[in-house]
Amino acid sequence: MTDTAEHSRADATRARLLDAAVSAFAEKGFHGTTTRDIAAAAGLSPAALYVHHRSKEELLYLISRSGHDHVLRLVRDAIASSDDPATALRRVVHDFVVFHARDHTGTRVVNYELAALSPEHLAEIRELRHQIEQAIRQLVERGVAAGVFDTPDPRMAGAALLSLGIDLGRWYRDDGGWSPEHIAARYAEMALRIVGAR
Repeated sequence: MTDTAEHSRADATRARLLDAAVSAFAEKGFHGTTTRDIAAAAGLSPAALYVHHRSKEELLYLISRSGHDHVLRLVRDAIASSDDPATALRRVVHDFVVFHARDHTGTRVVNYELAALSPEHLAEIRELRHQIEQAIRQLVERGVAAGVFDTPDPRMAGAALLSLGIDLGRWYRDDGGWSPEHIAARYAEMALRIVGAR
């Protein structure tokens, strides 16, 4: 077997383990999930997990890092999409909500299992969360400065906007009757009211 084929197979196995970990952590929580649960869900032997990952915590970190990196890019891209703060905010909330609804299982793990991360990994994830919060707050502040938004506390408004999407991981279900796009459109309208858009 060529090195390329071996790398490809190893990458596929790592991806299977990550997917299995997301499902297991979402169902049982980090502490209720064993490495055996993850390996079994991936169709692998329990020892296989340690061939590809150092620990169960490393799996949680990789899931969390990937999710937060994706959200930070999504938020920055949406903010950069328009010079008009209201248009940019509508896009941020729309894209943020669609992502959290479509990947509700993964986002539930990413947002609600943080306490299980090692102190070093938690510090790294907190820094990413800070960058996301800062980007939203700065957008709200830009809207206030431009006279487009009217809110006395841009930081609190930003926290409220983020919670709209984050909480979807807890309650959203694919068979719940509302599509991600429907929720995103309604939440984008609510977001403009939260910031007192004129």
